[in-house]
Amino acid sequence: MIWRALSLAAIVGLAVLYFLPAWWVSLKAPNYPEHTFPVGIRIHFHVDGVRNGCEVRASREVTEKEALDCVHEMDTINHFVGMYPIASGGPVEKAFSPFLFAFLGVLLVGFVIPRASVRLIVMGAGFAAIAAWMTLAAHGSGGVAYVSHGYVHGLITSLGADDEKAADENLHPIVRQLKESLAKSGIGTDAPAAKVSKMASKAELINVLRDTYEHDQLRVPASEKKEWTGSLMQVFAWHYEKSLGRWFNQPEKNNRLVTIMQVVARIVFGAVLAAMLVFLFLARDDRSPLFWALVLAPMILPAAFLAEYSGWLWWYGHSLNEMGAFTLKPFMPTVFGQGKVAQFTTLSYPHIGFGLMMAVAILLFVAALVRRREMRGM
Repeated sequence: MIWRALSLAAIVGLAVLYFLPAWWVSLKAPNYPEHTFPVGIRIHFHVDGVRNGCEVRASREVTEKEALDCVHEMDTINHFVGMYPIASGGPVEKAFSPFLFAFLGVLLVGFVIPRASVRLIVMGAGFAAIAAWMTLAAHGSGGVAYVSHGYVHGLITSLGADDEKAADENLHPIVRQLKESLAKSGIGTDAPAAKVSKMASKAELINVLRDTYEHDQLRVPASEKKEWTGSLMQVFAWHYEKSLGRWFNQPEKNNRLVTIMQVVARIVFGAVLAAMLVFLFLARDDRSPLFWALVLAPMILPAAFLAEYSGWLWWYGHSLNEMGAFTLKPFMPTVFGQGKVAQFTTLSYPHIGFGLMMAVAILLFVAALVRRREMRGM
């Protein structure tokens, strides 16, 4: 059947887009001439984190062996107006992204299966596997090993513990001077940056996270020390706290935000488990209007991504810290297209992952229409 083939293609697309950049943002300014910075200061948003979008520069003035880390560069620029690091956005969504995508995949598999009994068995088994996986990752010892390599590497990168071969000499002179000034004051230099290869295994990356965590614990009073468990819940909360405090050392304020995100994470954990039961109930009868929720949920993924992306941009622009060197009125960063803040031009556009996300939505829309027509004709 055509609708089944379209649905299977959508499942493959959903799996592939998880590993592709969904959106890109670039900052351009006179201080970053186009012949040296052809793409500006560019970053790529994936569903499980933020990656460097800059390439190796080829110019007479600069010789590089590795690309400038534009995640760090953009963070450094942004913090002068009081903006929190990029890693502080969407901590729960990034941590739970593999389980959410697997959840959507099970819904589509259920949509493809015509017989109710088989559908419920397959979906039940799939949901049980996801629940066990999510529980082991979130609360189990060493659970962070059960999420994606990209997510773990993103944690390392945002802490400044990635490969330092392309270090200070590759920074823009202005940013380099600012970084040196911050280093003298002790701000933003909590722990020595470990050197980790771009090709490092997930286990090696987790060891770096553990070393950094234990280094942090040396400064904590004995009564407040917490042993490393490596659970996703522990790692995400600790990393979120470090991200918030990287430029703005306000423990009381930052701890409140961490507590909120920990509560949100628990709610999301419970909501995913509850949603499994709800969708199993909806999957019982494909003649019920509620059955179409199985295909509708993955279909609205592009809209959900845009809402999520826009919401966190709003938070960045409306949560400016008073410790920033310059004062700006709260603003909404550019979601789509070109905008301007001070001397910086901001470009924000979809990447290949979002295009594939749209393709998946279209495939599912057509599949749902075809299946509905077939059912009406029976």
